[in-house]
Amino acid sequence: MTEPTITFIGGGNMAVAIYGGLLDTGFPPENITVIDPSKSAQEHAESAGLTEVFGQAPEEALQSDLVVLAIKPQIAASALASFSGKIQAGSVVLSIIAGINAASLRSMLGLNNASTVVRCMPNTPALVGEGMTGLFLESESSSHIGRELAEQLMSTVGRCVWVNKESDLDVITAISGSGPAYFFLFMESLTDVAVEMGLSAEMAHLLAVQTSLGASTLASLSNEDTATLRKNVTSPGGTTERAIHSLEESNLRGIIASAAKAAARRSIELSEEFGG
Repeated sequence: MTEPTITFIGGGNMAVAIYGGLLDTGFPPENITVIDPSKSAQEHAESAGLTEVFGQAPEEALQSDLVVLAIKPQIAASALASFSGKIQAGSVVLSIIAGINAASLRSMLGLNNASTVVRCMPNTPALVGEGMTGLFLESESSSHIGRELAEQLMSTVGRCVWVNKESDLDVITAISGSGPAYFFLFMESLTDVAVEMGLSAEMAHLLAVQTSLGASTLASLSNEDTATLRKNVTSPGGTTERAIHSLEESNLRGIIASAAKAAARRSIELSEEFGG
């Protein structure tokens, strides 16, 4: 089976994670093109073994089976204008640009109905192959091959879920897109209090990070839900029960819900700001 050709417009951290994941699976480097005016992005792509690396897009690079839009939303309108009408009919366009909807992307790029647009919301653990990505296919009548290509690509850096409504990507953004920062804050807080109670910063960091890793791994491998796992470790009258009671009394659930809803609202605002 012939592997598809893939062009990345933008060679930043997320693009690095994705093409790195592809290369780790044995995907042929000659089938990957990276376009980015940044010298450091070009050098990084070349150090990864890619040879098709450019500051400006040659025409043939826009004839790929899959074109990945991996640029900042703030520069999307100006950056994508130079590609308008140049992406080949039938290509799959996968966008990881936050806040710009599929219809706007189609308009910016001058795509015809033969092309498929997939929007994608990954998160930063993709950098270590443990990402969680939400995907939205513009239309159920769109290419089945396009759906397969998008999932093949993003599965190299973690797990994927498909949503039926484009607006669900705002929820994905709030839960998994921004979610790593919530867990980092929790680990940061555990580290700080451990130091306050007398442990070294190095030991406190190790305890917080490894405990988080262990809990996440256990949750991912267990057949029990997280509520049951929490109850399993919460012995009546014990230390964990006392801590859980304190968290519940502090309205932790409400705080988390408020934070996630605030992130979702901001996702909607950004979409409106960037013309989505």
